[in-house]
Amino acid sequence: MRIVVTGANGLFGQDIVKLLGAKHHEVHGLGREQLDITNESQCLEVLRALKPDVIIHSAAYTAVDLAETEEEMAYRINADGTRNLAVVAENIGAKFCYISTDYVFDGTATSAYREDDETNPQSVYGKSKRAGEKHVESLSSKHFIVRTSWVYGIYGANFVKTMLNLAKSRDSLKVVSDQFGSPTYTVDLALFLEILIQTERYGIYHASNSGVCSWYEFACAIFEESGVKIRVDPCTTEEFPRPAPRPRNSAMEHEAIRANGFEDLRPWREGLRAFLKELGESKDENR
Repeated sequence: MRIVVTGANGLFGQDIVKLLGAKHHEVHGLGREQLDITNESQCLEVLRALKPDVIIHSAAYTAVDLAETEEEMAYRINADGTRNLAVVAENIGAKFCYISTDYVFDGTATSAYREDDETNPQSVYGKSKRAGEKHVESLSSKHFIVRTSWVYGIYGANFVKTMLNLAKSRDSLKVVSDQFGSPTYTVDLALFLEILIQTERYGIYHASNSGVCSWYEFACAIFEESGVKIRVDPCTTEEFPRPAPRPRNSAMEHEAIRANGFEDLRPWREGLRAFLKELGESKDENR
């Protein structure tokens, strides 16, 4: 397939470009320099020339806390930029795959969120991403909206790398234990997307590594799997106030994956193990 990936220099974008290329698709990875998604006419010009079968839209404004004071910028990229791309996708007959987030939920549910559950984003980031989802739903007749969570991979900054770096200079760490969700390894998400975009099973999907944990449990697993000795103490959200509210529970049910006959993503701990191996930080590597 001929595939355009926006946000190709991002944490997830780099992995999806690499993986799709390895699967022998014709991949055009576009960073901000090649495509300003907020420029409607440029979107039309660039994408008409490339004529992709699929557009995977992973470009986003993701500075969650900064978005609280840069609301206009967050909406311009996450809402308006997504609308521009969805319009062009429909114009050229391309499938449109939008990477969204668990932050579209308020986190007050007592069980995992299903794809058709009511959204109620609390942060500017979450609201701007939900606005993008609405544009995709109304403007693209061939769309996949893929909500994911707690993403980490070999490229860019992420929680796993942060924990490992902090452990180099500290004896102990405090990590929030009252926020629950599912860590997602970029490679596993990319493998799922590669299968999804070749189908016509359109709609909303929740895609994360399977299973649920708290940030505290995730941190403990990172150190256990990498053989790093450090004391990790649980703490509350209130002890670590942040400008943007985080969902307390953003665990997501993978009903659409199962209903459409796809294989679910592997358990989060297995994904973590594979990533640490890629990073060269696993216990096996350190022996």
